[in-house]
Amino acid sequence: MITVTVPATTANLGPGFDCLGAALSLTNQFKFQKSPTTKIMARGLDAGKVLTDERNLAYQAFCYFYDSLDEDIPDIQLEIELGVPLARGLGSSATAIIGGLLGANALMDQPLNPRQLLDLAIEMEGHPDNVVPALLGGCQLTATGAGDQGWVTVPLAWHESVVPVIAIPEFELATQTARQVLPPHLSYGDAIFNAAHLALLIQGLGTGNAQWLAAGLQDRLHQPYRHSLIPGYEQVQIAALAAGAYGLVISGAGPTLLALTPPQSSQGVAEAMGSAWAKVGVLAQTQVTQLNVQGAEVA
Repeated sequence: MITVTVPATTANLGPGFDCLGAALSLTNQFKFQKSPTTKIMARGLDAGKVLTDERNLAYQAFCYFYDSLDEDIPDIQLEIELGVPLARGLGSSATAIIGGLLGANALMDQPLNPRQLLDLAIEMEGHPDNVVPALLGGCQLTATGAGDQGWVTVPLAWHESVVPVIAIPEFELATQTARQVLPPHLSYGDAIFNAAHLALLIQGLGTGNAQWLAAGLQDRLHQPYRHSLIPGYEQVQIAALAAGAYGLVISGAGPTLLALTPPQSSQGVAEAMGSAWAKVGVLAQTQVTQLNVQGAEVA
């Protein structure tokens, strides 16, 4: 039995669209065992929504691994224990991709190293912001390298005074829907704005400087176009800031909202976000989380 535990992730963090992500303390677990016939089972959060046939994303990643090596795909029993909600902007698809690839790699006695696994994961996902922290843990910045270097991943410092707080609403938001509202072109001004604020955010995360964090979380690439897809966004943002958050952003493609807070304000911010959503008729679960620094683990 191979057990792979993969953390949830929050991507973008405002201005880091498609290149910045952080691993959180929620996890999904995937158990692989060779079997006479393939069987897939799911338990836990949103388990009833998980496909349990060949369309299952973790199983597709498992097969993708074998196909990449031109190896026959073995029959397996796959058990999935879910702690990360689906279609909420917390990287559930990234956990499945990383879980499937690591499970296959372990069953084959580790033919690929972490860099090769990461390349496969980015190929499957299409962008690196979720899969990189899901595999490596911590807060990760990813960009294309010079020439034929491939992907360059950079772990970023995360100060102990920066606490991630999430509010997960009852409704779902598909990533495809969230991408469809984005404009095909942006101005130089918006590009410069985001480059400056991403640099500022990185400094804020590493130092805990409240002013830098508040300014650095601003974005013009995706969030202004996605607010309308999330009922109550403005009310939750106002409540979070009033309760002491440095700032609030959309987690991934949404609809989960992420507030970064000082430790002494984290619980109050969580309660304020939940109350604000309740006032506009949206049920939401709030949670004070932690940065997961281990990344995916195989046992």
